[in-house]
Amino acid sequence: MALLGAAAAAGVVAAPFVARGQAKIQLRIQTHHSAESVPGKIFLRFCKDVEEMSGGRVQIESFTSSALVKSIETFDAASTGILDGDMTGAAYQPGKDAAFQAFGDMLGGYDSPDQMQAWLDVGGGREIADPLYGKFGMVLVGFWGDPPESLVSTKPLRGLADLKNWKFRCPPGMQTDIFVKFVKLGAKPVVMDFGEVFTALQTRAVEGADAGTLAVNKALGLYEIATHTTYPGFHSMPQDHLAINKAKWDSLPADIKAIVKVALKKAALDRWTQTNLVNAEVARELVAKGVTLHAWSEADRRAYREQAQAVWQSWAQWTPFAKQAFESSIAFMKRIGVLG
Repeated sequence: MALLGAAAAAGVVAAPFVARGQAKIQLRIQTHHSAESVPGKIFLRFCKDVEEMSGGRVQIESFTSSALVKSIETFDAASTGILDGDMTGAAYQPGKDAAFQAFGDMLGGYDSPDQMQAWLDVGGGREIADPLYGKFGMVLVGFWGDPPESLVSTKPLRGLADLKNWKFRCPPGMQTDIFVKFVKLGAKPVVMDFGEVFTALQTRAVEGADAGTLAVNKALGLYEIATHTTYPGFHSMPQDHLAINKAKWDSLPADIKAIVKVALKKAALDRWTQTNLVNAEVARELVAKGVTLHAWSEADRRAYREQAQAVWQSWAQWTPFAKQAFESSIAFMKRIGVLG
């Protein structure tokens, strides 16, 4: 509620009269979320909040569903000035530097988005993000993400033992590296694009998928085919970011920068609370329809996290920035008790 109060206050204080003929600040920002989705609606509300809180001094041209460029290309489009802002996520960019994975998804790590934001704000993440993003002509403003995702399956997925002979869709990158660790248990990860998940399940090409949150999986129609899912989620919690072209950001007046930051904090809180609410409602609906929700034991979760930590350490060796980012994030998780 404090964030909402701050946002409201900023809206009152930072809304000066815009003189006729005064040049307005134009921003072009893209997200990969659809306008109809929960995060898509929050993205559009964020854009409106910035405009209203600035008293009309800022106008944002918003692009949903990666309408202007592909999701993975949004960061580069903002860096080169085709766009001004990227509201996808750093997990799309490890090809530039493995450190971006630490700012996108510490798989098996943080339990909630506020913990990752705290690492950025007060845990040492900012000191690494500024030169990392700056290297590519960008500024990381902050995060706005969902709670942990849920695995879906056409057969029971009660814990590690059920990974034996489980053939499932796995996104590329760190997720693959972690799940490959479980191949010794018989797991069979298959790397494929997000858009192929429904068809792969429908045709029985795979028996399950690492795709999204409970609500996202339902929206994709996955539970019409797969009647088992992990919930609450734990294995992955990707965080979207707001990254803005550095030259553009540096040109903004101080009060406009403050407005953007406050509006993003509000968007992050709205997304966190609304997604938790929707997930809870979806969970009840799924149970009523015969879908089984599997809450993994603490022992199985710990085993997954141990495998994840081994992969974190491996990725930390790839670049100097990666070493700083992963070591800083791990130290913060220990500080707040997420890791022992």
